[in-house]
Amino acid sequence: MIQIENLTKRYGSFTAVNDISFTARSGRVTGFLGPNGAGKSTAMRMMVGLTTPTSGTARVLGRDYRSLPTPTRHVGVMLDATAQHPGRSGRETLALASAMAGMPRGSVEAALERVGLTPREADRRVGNYSLGMRQRLGLAGALVGDPQVLILDEPANGLDPAGIRWMRGLLRDYAADGGTVLLSSHLLHEVEQIAQDLVMIGRGRIVAQGTKEELLRGGGTIVGSPDRVRLTEALQRAEHQVTARPQGDLVTSATAEEVARLALAEQVLVTELRSASDGGLEDIFLQLTADDAREGVTEGAAA
Repeated sequence: MIQIENLTKRYGSFTAVNDISFTARSGRVTGFLGPNGAGKSTAMRMMVGLTTPTSGTARVLGRDYRSLPTPTRHVGVMLDATAQHPGRSGRETLALASAMAGMPRGSVEAALERVGLTPREADRRVGNYSLGMRQRLGLAGALVGDPQVLILDEPANGLDPAGIRWMRGLLRDYAADGGTVLLSSHLLHEVEQIAQDLVMIGRGRIVAQGTKEELLRGGGTIVGSPDRVRLTEALQRAEHQVTARPQGDLVTSATAEEVARLALAEQVLVTELRSASDGGLEDIFLQLTADDAREGVTEGAAA
């Protein structure tokens, strides 16, 4: 289990993570979603002791990560699969991680097999790996200590469709065996396929969290109309929330029936009317984070 309580990180006058709280539960996969620069990477770095919080706490298995005895035996971490020594072979990289975790020699071969790296691939220098192979090696490093918790930043980046399906099955099985998985990703469709719980963050704040089913049910209604101004005013007078989307339509907290009744009363033409959940997680994500995206700011620079 991962418990985040009022976690905050400031850099001078800039607040990268602003008072976030959530729990990633055992036996479940939790998706951690947000636009570039939203604060995901900074939050994950605080969870594993790489960045010191300004305030708040991040507890893994009930303790601060740095206070865990041999942390890699309890928590598998992959934050940047490209940050591997290019001159070492994959097997050497994994052997070092295994030794640091105090694992027996056989754990290296077991981890390589688990992530689908062949003996020939394992003996190649990491500098000659594709991004997908680096992702597999990074995941092997996270798993080599046989941890109870996995914290993964963009684990599907660089994987082909078959690799993404493989990773989906691996993480599902890991959670089904009682493990805790927290993963960040911009591949919303893949997160929708694998995650049971979702935490959405924008400008350092949590904008929504809950089970996938709860968020999909509460996604609101998408409305298209050539007279968006009048329809928006009518919805707001009825105390419904309304947001204009870049696609040119509106998303509102009103139900489809409520929108239809208001449009009829106001004699406003409606050209589209559907539940936001029909578009899946992507529509809800864009709706909730539209005002929180930082154009031109990268996650690494500001998150």
